[in-house]
Amino acid sequence: MSVRTSSTHRYDAVIIGSGVMGATTALMLGRAGLKTALVDRRSIFREASGVNAGTLTLHMIRAGLIPHAMRGREMWLNAREWLGRDVGATATPGLSLAFTPAECELVEQRATVRREMGAPIEVISGARAREIEPGANPDVLAAAYCPLDGFIPTYVVGQAYARALAQAGVDVLEDCPVSDVTPCDGGGYDIVTGGRAGMVHGTRVVFAGGVWLQRMLAWLGLNVRIRCLINQLVVTERMPPVMNNVISIANGLLSLKQFQNGTVLIGGGWQGEGNIDEGGTRVIPENLQGNVRLARHTIPRLDQSRIVRVWLGLESETDDAMPIIGSIPTYDNAFVIGCVHSGFTSGPYMGALLARHILGEDVDLAAFDIGRFTAMASPVSQEEK
Repeated sequence: MSVRTSSTHRYDAVIIGSGVMGATTALMLGRAGLKTALVDRRSIFREASGVNAGTLTLHMIRAGLIPHAMRGREMWLNAREWLGRDVGATATPGLSLAFTPAECELVEQRATVRREMGAPIEVISGARAREIEPGANPDVLAAAYCPLDGFIPTYVVGQAYARALAQAGVDVLEDCPVSDVTPCDGGGYDIVTGGRAGMVHGTRVVFAGGVWLQRMLAWLGLNVRIRCLINQLVVTERMPPVMNNVISIANGLLSLKQFQNGTVLIGGGWQGEGNIDEGGTRVIPENLQGNVRLARHTIPRLDQSRIVRVWLGLESETDDAMPIIGSIPTYDNAFVIGCVHSGFTSGPYMGALLARHILGEDVDLAAFDIGRFTAMASPVSQEEK
């Protein structure tokens, strides 16, 4: 157990990690009257939430998360109402294309499962898909069509959150990497940070660190394996309109969208390489080439475009590919949120759910209980660390 000093900054809640889920949790707690701090090792929305593809999709999310994704999508489209600013969310239909009989079967299976979870997805013919998306390859055999899709230019979202957090009285402590979290004898948690924050004490603590959650939870002696995906993203030069919808393919290895400025964003989870402990990420050239070839096959007019930039975004995943959200067993007032597949779509709704849970509302988070993973270790004392 740690001993607080007179210079410790005290808060009702400290959220560690300033991506979409951590920032939303902090915003809702601040608005509820809790003295709240949002702490990050870098700038707000600088990590995964700031560099993802910004797709608001029901095609590429885990079926069990469809209801949450639908609510998250609506929150993004109505961001002015709760965030105070329009973030440029665009509502479009989405198409998941199939080019082989096996892909047609896969599209049908996935559409059936998603419909059962409430997604308004129907399977249409290749000819109908071409009517909806004339730029698609004529070889398309079938497609899953969903009227509820869309995208966001993610680079503007961080600014909107920063303004809303300031108005809610939340202290945003940027460039303050956390090195340890320790339960205190009198309750709450001492959080050791670098930078200007120094020691911070929170009556409540929320771990919202994405791919760093495994390391964070280890501060409390918990062993939860978190996989880090290093997704490559590609943006083209500006070009005339080549698509009207958000496009993916049946196997999930491609996502495409064209922004108002004419650039096309190519994603799909093709992996780069890197190590979050050592730092740095690197493009895998073969995967980059494969991703671009697949994009050009799907929308042939993309063969007229040139690549402007490639970057990599981090995505966290649990062993069962479902989130961990809620209270941490055996630790009072300790909470976790993260590892939401295609988490940007659902992110604001998930953060709002956790905030409601922290504030004492009856929220059903049973499916996301961290207890399904924890071989709970004994609490680690300061002397043992």
